[in-house]
Amino acid sequence: MAEISAQLVKELRERSGAGMMECKKALVENHGDIEAAMEWLRKSGLAKADKKAGRVAAEGRIVAAQASGNAVLVEVNSETDFVAKDASFVKFSDTVADVALKSGAKDVESLKAAAYPDAASVEEAAKALVATIGENIQVRRMARVSNDGVIGSYIHGNRIGVLVALKGGSEELAKGIAMHVAAMNPAYVRADDVPADFLAKEKEIALSQMSEKEKAKPAEILEKIIGGKVNKIVSEVTLLGQPYVMDTNTSVADVLKKEGADVISVARLAVGEGIEKVQDDFAAEVMKQAGLA
Repeated sequence: MAEISAQLVKELRERSGAGMMECKKALVENHGDIEAAMEWLRKSGLAKADKKAGRVAAEGRIVAAQASGNAVLVEVNSETDFVAKDASFVKFSDTVADVALKSGAKDVESLKAAAYPDAASVEEAAKALVATIGENIQVRRMARVSNDGVIGSYIHGNRIGVLVALKGGSEELAKGIAMHVAAMNPAYVRADDVPADFLAKEKEIALSQMSEKEKAKPAEILEKIIGGKVNKIVSEVTLLGQPYVMDTNTSVADVLKKEGADVISVARLAVGEGIEKVQDDFAAEVMKQAGLA
């Protein structure tokens, strides 16, 4: 039997989009002949991922799992919202969240390599689902939060997921803060987290917006005016500085202080965040749905 090298398996994987174990089996069955192995995969339906892997998968679901002081969020992507609601896709994504929680995976690469029920790994299970559904499926991102205290989680429409770990406070408060983060998407937790270059840029902008009369004021007064403008911006981009969505008359910081709580960590994922979506024309969409593209 011909020796099947890791490089040969890698090359077939890149060409076919099929899973590692399937590629190795195909090469073994075809005595290391990569062209014959490619044809074998195509005949078995496992090379369907070949055309699908390059397509943009910007739809999908955010799923969560939580137990014993640990919680995870996972983003699983599909090409269309229709597939994101498919029962097999929903089952797959829910199972992936459970695997992420129980395996202790810290990042998406270790999650993809983790064992999946009835499959060698999450990645292999995703490849099998591609062959079944006919769309590109990607386990794209994950976030893990651990805490001895309270962890609040909130999923909005399966498209935005948030985890918030608190020191002190209640589960109700943690969930409320998670809902706030889902709605407002603050860039930072507290003022100390805001980078110096961000502050410098805002000072520069504030100065450029001032009139010549204002700029002529004494340095200490000018500094106070600019400082006030920058502090307002900082409040707008930080979780603790924002008005609380459940009661806009008070800030998140004041709500936490009232319950003797503090934010330890925050994780937020939104479906398709950062992915450049390609707008298909009608004809192309029909071709894709018909399996002709």
